Amino acid sequence: MDSEPSDQAAWASAPPVVTKIVVAGGFGAGKTTLVGAISEVRPLRTEEPLSDIGTGIDDTSDVERKTTTTVAMDFGRITFRGGVVLYLFGTPGQERFWFMWDELAFGALGAVVLADTRRLADSFSSVDYFERRKTPFVVAANCFDGAPQYDTAAIRDALDLDPEVPVLLCDARRRESVKEVLIASVSHSLTQHYGARSL
Repeated sequence: MDSEPSDQAAWASAPPVVTKIVVAGGFGAGKTTLVGAISEVRPLRTEEPLSDIGTGIDDTSDVERKTTTTVAMDFGRITFRGGVVLYLFGTPGQERFWFMWDELAFGALGAVVLADTRRLADSFSSVDYFERRKTPFVVAANCFDGAPQYDTAAIRDALDLDPEVPVLLCDARRRESVKEVLIASVSHSLTQHYGARSL
């Protein structure tokens, strides 16, 4: 009698589970960096140089060294053990490009709100957006060098988050740190979706 296949063989033969996570946040929060740090394929970026047109419209305080901006989306892909494939869609951070958000968020399992502690108020629009859509999300505070450091409880209070919303500290440049954020996002989203179905 043939032996039972190992877990690894079962994973290899099972069809992949494909899902979508949206990465949102304020201008300059590090969304493009996050997607690029984890993507197993060359990430699609729609960055353009900042121009004089944005002068007086785009708030570049605390991000003066930023020279480009995402005008449509970032896209990347990561495959986790067990055949779970995440498609990552990074939203543009500037208000004049927010019309893209509905298209990017359509069909998403969940979202990551990437927060910049230098400009924490920029996260409110992302939090409000996902709360209104009832899209499960986590908040990941990107720990920039030299930026104010807060613990997760202080960030939760500042953003007036519901108790069930996970808050993490991360470094969007580090693959392992981004991986932890995405695992938390998928786990929280599945918990929220299954919990809603059981009601």
